[in-house]
Amino acid sequence: MTGTEVTSRDTTGRDPWLVVIDMQRIFGDPGSEWFTPGYPAIEPTVSRLVEQFSPRVVFTRFVAPAEPRGAWIPYYELWPFALVPPTDPLYELSPAFASLDLPTVASETFGKWGRELASIMGDSNEMVLAGVSTDCCVLSTALAAADAGVHVRVVEDACAGLTDADHDRAIGAMALYAPLIEITTAAAVGPERA
Repeated sequence: MTGTEVTSRDTTGRDPWLVVIDMQRIFGDPGSEWFTPGYPAIEPTVSRLVEQFSPRVVFTRFVAPAEPRGAWIPYYELWPFALVPPTDPLYELSPAFASLDLPTVASETFGKWGRELASIMGDSNEMVLAGVSTDCCVLSTALAAADAGVHVRVVEDACAGLTDADHDRAIGAMALYAPLIEITTAAAVGPERA
């Protein structure tokens, strides 16, 4: 897979990173209790973005804690099937992305912004978000990154929510954070358009 070459703009700290949120079997497999119905429709768009941004791509994986604490205890009582180790096939990236040699951040939280992701992005303060689900992990990541001073572009047609209505509500909520968060499309983003 070849991506767009990153040019001298690297020294400015403005070259965007594509952060692909939780494109995992647990959300993409129709047999999973956490299946996101819009997942199959966005997967080709996410794949094109990965190719376009590579190597400036980070994948995230939601994983269960070994021992839930606090409010996570009743959460996992509702979803006991998900209380498996991070190495369980449920938590693997989907086949379309599993073999790519790109960094991956695993987290036991919905929001993926934190020290590890910030470290991978280095001095860049530009993030492009795609993945699932718009109304949970994408939203949580976007808000935290924006609070940390990162300009976030959410690729609306490369995200899917639990339902179309949930997706639309989350997009609407994130749009309220302009100019920190910008809602965009796959056709409008790319390293050369930054």
